[in-house]
Amino acid sequence: MISNGVMLNAYPDSIGEKLSDTIAMLQRPEFKDVFSLFYVLPTFFNSDLDRGFSIIDYNLNEKLVSKKDLQALEALNIQLKFDIVLNHLSVASPQFKDLITHGEQSKFKDFFIDWNAFWEGHGSPREDGVICPNKTHLQKLFMRKPGLPVLKVPFPDGSERAYWNTFYQAIHFPVFRSKDLQDVDGLSLHQATIICEKINAALENEQSLTEIDFADSTPFKKEILQVVNSKRTFLGQMDVNAKSELVWAFYEETLEKLKGFGGSIVRLDAFAYLHKEIGESNFFNSPGTWNYLQRIKEIAVKNQLTLLPEIHAEYGLHLHDEVAKEGYTIYDFFLPGLTLHTIENKSNKALLKWAREIVDKKFKTVNMLGCHDGIPVLDLKGKQLDDHYSSGLLEDPEIEDIMETIIERGGRVKNLFGPTGEKISYYQVNATFFSALGEDENKLLLARAIQLFMPGTPQIWYLDLFAGKNDYAAADKAGSGGHKEINRSNLSLEDIAQGCTKDIVLQQLQLLRLRNTSKAFSGEVSFNEKDSSTIDILWSYYNEKAHLVANLHTGSFRIQYTENGEHKSMSF
Repeated sequence: MISNGVMLNAYPDSIGEKLSDTIAMLQRPEFKDVFSLFYVLPTFFNSDLDRGFSIIDYNLNEKLVSKKDLQALEALNIQLKFDIVLNHLSVASPQFKDLITHGEQSKFKDFFIDWNAFWEGHGSPREDGVICPNKTHLQKLFMRKPGLPVLKVPFPDGSERAYWNTFYQAIHFPVFRSKDLQDVDGLSLHQATIICEKINAALENEQSLTEIDFADSTPFKKEILQVVNSKRTFLGQMDVNAKSELVWAFYEETLEKLKGFGGSIVRLDAFAYLHKEIGESNFFNSPGTWNYLQRIKEIAVKNQLTLLPEIHAEYGLHLHDEVAKEGYTIYDFFLPGLTLHTIENKSNKALLKWAREIVDKKFKTVNMLGCHDGIPVLDLKGKQLDDHYSSGLLEDPEIEDIMETIIERGGRVKNLFGPTGEKISYYQVNATFFSALGEDENKLLLARAIQLFMPGTPQIWYLDLFAGKNDYAAADKAGSGGHKEINRSNLSLEDIAQGCTKDIVLQQLQLLRLRNTSKAFSGEVSFNEKDSSTIDILWSYYNEKAHLVANLHTGSFRIQYTENGEHKSMSF
């Protein structure tokens, strides 16, 4: 069972330089009784890509975290929530390094998914030797990036093999000069100079090397590409093969390790991609995904851990409903977009519709405004299911309005792609929640009040608490895949000290403290829907009450509550 208190969300080095600096913040008097939980992101462990989600191993990252830190958090009575990245591990993991060192002789040869072996007999090889699945299978693949989800890696015998790589990869090449091709027998200096210019241009423009027009160097194409590929370095999040018992032994070891670090909650990152089967979608297929989830749950129960599966999917697909019916707490990825819609349109209708569903269906949720990812928009959509359209929480034009508003305020869009690389849908918009609200402090405060009075455990992104703005320099520096860095600015201890003098920070802390300590939020919730421009939410637990009334037209709100039998109020 996840605590009903308030949860901080940050990287170990989001504040200061390491986790001990975050603890120093939590020990400040301004933060007394504000947080009961801490979702610490996976640079807590050893990782090398995607800001922690490309795990090398689940040992403490000693550059950022110490055992003393864990003891300090325990002394603050703060429960820890960790990630286990079920679907993949880094190419730098001991398992993958053993594979590419020993090849077929590796103990871990079946730990990851050999793409061509998986699709053998169900597709045709491309020019680069990678099998392209038959059209019927290809159409079922759910893509997180353009093109086939593969990364080719070198084997000890000199061959290259394609491995399943759903998420990030980073391949680096040097700048090529004619001397790099001097060992290509028969290739003239003039030819080498021209082809190096073409190779460098293709790499700079992220074009496929196989699509280069080699012209009169075509007879040397194969050898040239061998030279080029021999000089590359790469990182990648390599999909694990959950049909291997070694993978499940690894999960057993990992969950036991997380419990030893003081964890009580484990978020299952990307678990819906784990089960893969010919002829099935690679995203949440049945019964395979359910079987894996049950098996993970059994391991978690042994370690007294609560699971929090991560599912990003259209509301109209109702996967959140299915997971909740199995007794799991779910992420409320709908709330960020609904809150923006509510405030910008000055209407409570969509928000309260979702709130009633949470209560009526007895969903257990963790909610948020901002997080380490973007602001979800795909989640709000409806879904065409065979000949039936299942409505979303918002209509498509309403979602487009949210996106356009955030983009006008400096946000950046993350999309999903089809099997041939075409964009098929928007996914999320990357921005700080404060910037998404037009950097309006009154709106941020109202949004926070709405979040705290919604059902579920509230999770607070550290940057939102300090009214963080879009960090364009960080996003640009991170390159084409760096859109998320717009909302990951590190705060120094000086930033924290200065922030604790600002009304927008102190007022949020006041709201968070009420939410974290009031018994009213352990009771029943009711919604007064007398008019569409008012948020009126009442929590009651015996004689303890907390009552929010907000005017969406003015952005002002008042909270009345009881504390030790005394009636109190705060107005904003």
